[in-house]
Amino acid sequence: MKRIAFVAACLLAVVTAVANNHWVGTWGTAPQLVETHNNPPSPGLSNNSLRQIVQVSIGGEKVRLKLTNEFSSEATVIKAVELSVAKTAGSSSEIDETTTVSLTFNGQAGVTMPAKGKAVSDAVNFHIGNRENVAITIHYGNTSASVSGHPGSRTTSYLKAGNTTDFSGAVKTDHWYSILALEVEAPEEAGAVAILGNSITDGRGSTTNQQNRWADVLSRRLLANGPTSKVGVLNMGIGGNLVLGAGLGPAGKDRYQRDLLGQEGVKWIILFEATNDLGYSGNGVQTAKGVIEVFKQIIREAHQRGIYVFGGTITPFKNSGHYSADREKGRSTLNNWIRTTKMLDGVIDFDEAVRDPQNPEAMQSQFLFENDWLHLNAQGYETMGNCIDLNLFTKTDPLAADDEEDSYGEALWIEAEGLRTNTMGTAFQVVEDASASNGQYLLTTTQTTTPPADNAYILRADFTAKTADTYYIYARVLCPTWDDDSYFVSVDAPLGSTFANGLQTNSWDWKELFHGSLQAGSHQLFIGGREDGACLDKLCITTNSEPPTGMGGSSTTTAIVTVERGMTTATPSSQPHHGTYDLSGRRVSQPKKGLYIVDGKKSIHQ
Repeated sequence: MKRIAFVAACLLAVVTAVANNHWVGTWGTAPQLVETHNNPPSPGLSNNSLRQIVQVSIGGEKVRLKLTNEFSSEATVIKAVELSVAKTAGSSSEIDETTTVSLTFNGQAGVTMPAKGKAVSDAVNFHIGNRENVAITIHYGNTSASVSGHPGSRTTSYLKAGNTTDFSGAVKTDHWYSILALEVEAPEEAGAVAILGNSITDGRGSTTNQQNRWADVLSRRLLANGPTSKVGVLNMGIGGNLVLGAGLGPAGKDRYQRDLLGQEGVKWIILFEATNDLGYSGNGVQTAKGVIEVFKQIIREAHQRGIYVFGGTITPFKNSGHYSADREKGRSTLNNWIRTTKMLDGVIDFDEAVRDPQNPEAMQSQFLFENDWLHLNAQGYETMGNCIDLNLFTKTDPLAADDEEDSYGEALWIEAEGLRTNTMGTAFQVVEDASASNGQYLLTTTQTTTPPADNAYILRADFTAKTADTYYIYARVLCPTWDDDSYFVSVDAPLGSTFANGLQTNSWDWKELFHGSLQAGSHQLFIGGREDGACLDKLCITTNSEPPTGMGGSSTTTAIVTVERGMTTATPSSQPHHGTYDLSGRRVSQPKKGLYIVDGKKSIHQ
C-alpha cells in the first residue's frame, strides 16, 4: 500500500511564529446517545445554563470549541457560550471572571445545531496553560429530548435554571453534554495522540474531579518531558464500548474515523480496546481475530495519513464476570498479535505492567477498583500511565508495514477473482464485499459430487517452487454450513476425487486446502467447485505450517503467477505486482541501505 510522503517546506517567517491555522486537539471526548438514566437532571437543559469543566493537555493563545448534537433527534438551540479559566478541576463551579470570553459561531452569539449535527465556534484569543482547567458555560434555548454527550466525565458539571452566570446553588451532575472538543492553534511541531478505548481508558475507578485517568498521567509526563512537551492527549474512551458490535456508544469499528482520524492535529493513535468484546464473546479466539481485522484497517488508514499507531495489550480480567478459559485464549491471541505484528509502530504493554506475576491471568490486587477484577483504581491507572515509553512520541522511523505479509514470511498471495478468466472459472460468481480482500470474492454456484472437467468450473494457478520443500496451500473462505464447505483440489494433476472438506466457518478465515512435498520448479494448482454457497476470497502458497491471519499479504490479480525469491510477478499481458523485496525474497515496507528488488527490477537504496 502506498503511503503519503510528507516534505517539509522552507519557512521564511520567524521560526518562533505559530503556524497559521495549525489546529491541535487539547481536549476531547467521544460522544454517544446519553442513556435515559444519565440524562440531565431537573431542571433540564432547555432554556437553562450549564457550566462544564474540562482539563486541557497542551496550552495555547487561540482556541475554538466544537459542540455536538450528533445523537439527538431534534435540533438544539445554543443562545451563547463563554469560556473561562476554572478555579478547580471540577469540585466547584468557580471561575476567574477576568478571563471570560464569549464565543461566536460564524460571527453570531449563538447557533442552532440540527438533529445529528455539530457546530464549530469561531477562533478566539484565550490564553490557557498546560493542564489548565477550563469552564465551558452554555446557555441553551430549546433542546432535544434525546441528548448527545459523554456520561463518563468523572467531572462534575453545574446546571442552573434560566440564562445565568451565577451557579451558586446549582444542581450537580457528573456528566458532560453537548461538548465535543477544544482545540488550540499551535506550532507545526505540535500534535495530538488519540486513544481508542473503553471504560478503562474512560476512567472508571479514577477519582472524580481529580483527573487521574491513565491518559491524564500520560499527558502530564509528556508535557514535563522536553521533546514531547507539545503533545496533546485526546481520551476517546467510552465505558461499555466494543470494537465489533453493540455496546454503549457506536462500536469502535464505526467510530474510529470520527474519534481518531477526524481529530485535529493527530500524529499518533493508541488502540486499547477489546476487553468487552472478549468479555461477552462465545468464541474468544474468533473474537480476537475480528478485533485484529478492525485494528489492521485502522492502521492502514492511519498510515495513509502519516499517523503512527501503537497497540496497548489488554489488561487481565480473571475473577471478573468477563473471564472464562475460552475468553482468556482470545485475550492471549490478541495480545500476542499486538506484541509481534509488524503492522504496529509500537507496543504499550499494559498487561505486563498490571498483571500479577504469580497469577498472570489476573491483575495485581492492589490495583483493584471495588474488587471487580476488571477496572483499576487510581494507583493502577498511574502505573499504566507511567509504563508508556515517551520515546514513542519522538519517533522518526518510517511507518510500519501495512500488511501482515511482512511478518508472515515468504508466501505467494493470490486473489481468487483474479483466477477467473474468459476461459476458466466462468461459472464462479464474482461478489462485491468490503470484508473480502480486494473487495471481491468468488461464489460457487453449482453443486456436484463429480470432479468437474469443464474449465468453466475450474480455477488454475501456475506457480514455481523455489526449493524442494513441504508446501501448504491455504484459502481464505467463508463457508457457513456443513453442505457448502468443500472444494475439489489437485496439484500437478487434473482434478480427481480428492477434495478439501470441513472448511465450515461463519466468518472469513484461513483453511488448509493442501499440503505436501513439492520439488523445485513449476507446478499447477487446480480448484474445482463442489458445493454451492462456498465463498473463496484468497489463496496463500507457502512453506509456513501456520495459516495466515486477516486478509494476508498483497497479491496479484493475474491468472498465471510464479513464485521467484518470494515475489509474485505477472505475465507480460497483466499488471506488475508493486512491492519491494530483499534478496531473500521477503517483502519489506521500508527498505534500508542495500540492494532490493522493486517491482521486478534491481534497485540500490543508499
